[in-house]
Amino acid sequence: MTNIHRSFGAALVSCAIAVLIGTTARATDESPWNEDVRSAVRLIAGSSKVDDAVLRAGIEVKLRPGWKTYWRYPGDSGVPPHFDFSGSENLKKADVFYPAPHLFTDETGQSLGYKDTVIFPVVVLPQQSGKPVRLRVKVDYAVCEKLCVPVEGRAELVLESGDSKHDPTLTAAEGRVPKHVTAGQLGLTAKRANDGAKPTVTVDLGAPAGKPVELFVEGPTPQWALPIPKPAKTAPPGRAQFSFELDGLPPGVDPKSPTDLIFTVVTGDRAVEVKTHLD
Repeated sequence: MTNIHRSFGAALVSCAIAVLIGTTARATDESPWNEDVRSAVRLIAGSSKVDDAVLRAGIEVKLRPGWKTYWRYPGDSGVPPHFDFSGSENLKKADVFYPAPHLFTDETGQSLGYKDTVIFPVVVLPQQSGKPVRLRVKVDYAVCEKLCVPVEGRAELVLESGDSKHDPTLTAAEGRVPKHVTAGQLGLTAKRANDGAKPTVTVDLGAPAGKPVELFVEGPTPQWALPIPKPAKTAPPGRAQFSFELDGLPPGVDPKSPTDLIFTVVTGDRAVEVKTHLD
């Protein structure tokens, strides 16, 4: 038997083993980095099985020291990222999720986002289940040190069943996405404290003793730009209290009218998201 025949036979044996254990050999589980001088973007794959209805991926953004990028609501300044998957193949839907952000305070105010590295988990629904998805993404985002710079990143990766070396880091990023809970589960109440032109809203919620709590608030649509709630100087044991003005509303919205608000609560490594109604 020639060396060529031996190599071909070995390849057939490898493929047979992959079929037997229910996985397929991936061409790659990461795209190349799409870099500029301040940041870089790539796609990574998560582990999945042949019969999985969805595929898992992550959009990883790497930042140079001193630079940051933004959450879906950036705070006092900044630009939220935008993800465009048009041009993908065998893609029905791609949902991007945001890990809990960090609060940054500087001379420009307070902003919400990430430094060093962030992975945005993506849940991918194929058009034809069981077949690979060629995921193409264009990411429009901003990176800031003292000034903000717009950036465009592009990445492409074939997602298919199989194991991925990036599964531990992708799973960790998925774990940092705030979990949905009810206001009752968190013991959260929000109410107007006055009827001024920009009413003050006070928020009270349960909190573990001795752990710092951060609270972020969003309106019912992305056009709302509410201030970051300020913590009260004192609160009863086992409680945390915050307040903010109903400022930054879209034109034509009455700040005294009922509305839905979304609160993200970060306590150490735990983050939850609560939707509540403000009467």
